[in-house]
Amino acid sequence: MSSQNRLNKAYKEAKRIQFSNQDKFILFSDCHRGDASFADDFANNRNIYFHALQNYFKEGFSYIELGDGDELWENLFFKTIFEANKNVYLLLQKFHFENRLHMIYGNHDMVYRNETILKKKLSTYFDARKGKDVPLFPNIKYYEGIVLENSETKQELFLTHGHQADFMNYVGWKINRFMVRVLWKPLQVWGIKDPTSPAKNYVELIKVERRIKKWIADNGNKITITGHTHRPRFPSPSENALHYFNDGSCVHPRSITGIEIVNGTISLIKWFIDTKEDGTLQIVKDYLEGPAKLEDYK
Repeated sequence: MSSQNRLNKAYKEAKRIQFSNQDKFILFSDCHRGDASFADDFANNRNIYFHALQNYFKEGFSYIELGDGDELWENLFFKTIFEANKNVYLLLQKFHFENRLHMIYGNHDMVYRNETILKKKLSTYFDARKGKDVPLFPNIKYYEGIVLENSETKQELFLTHGHQADFMNYVGWKINRFMVRVLWKPLQVWGIKDPTSPAKNYVELIKVERRIKKWIADNGNKITITGHTHRPRFPSPSENALHYFNDGSCVHPRSITGIEIVNGTISLIKWFIDTKEDGTLQIVKDYLEGPAKLEDYK
């Protein structure tokens, strides 16, 4: 199956969510939540991510994760990831209980396409205070794609991880997972990057983006938002631009990026640590691109 057919499949089988111009979504991907070890890229930005999520929960946003949320290549067991990031998962649980949590799987959490694994890993967790298993994400489902359908304008936004355009990270993901576990994770501690990842290999990144853009061009320039490459993308709403967005990642050095969809607009945002005039630290949000009206992307 070609990359174009894989993207077609993700679109045709996507979960469809109706929304209006009054709804608010925050899109993050490539968190790679890990075990807080030296090889855990997420650990440095965990507090930034948690603070951002708290704000979005209080402001009534729905959370959509575009894949690679959990780092299940470097880590064998979800339990170790949960224990290292318990406050994050209990906050995501609040989104889930209010039906404001929508999850897409990527190559690093590809196992979540299996409902049996979801039930085993994510349904409950052991509460040491109560001495028993308690609910975590009961009945949670992960999808390969999500289509947001604007009930007012009938406009569609196709959301997926983007690894469909990357043969070895889609078809050969088990081989890459094995290589990461036995080779690249130990070497990462010493600062040696994994060359199989498009996020760390510019040549592969360009190939992946080119394949996704071809699919967009062949499908009426449909608004498409992915992760996977870790490179934020925000096209101009001009007629000549392909409507390819990328929310970046949550493992940038000292910052996280995402995409907000708010009141019929779309923006590329960054959360990062900044200093006040008195030298104290604060976590702030900056708009890298936008807001732009969704209706201008036609």
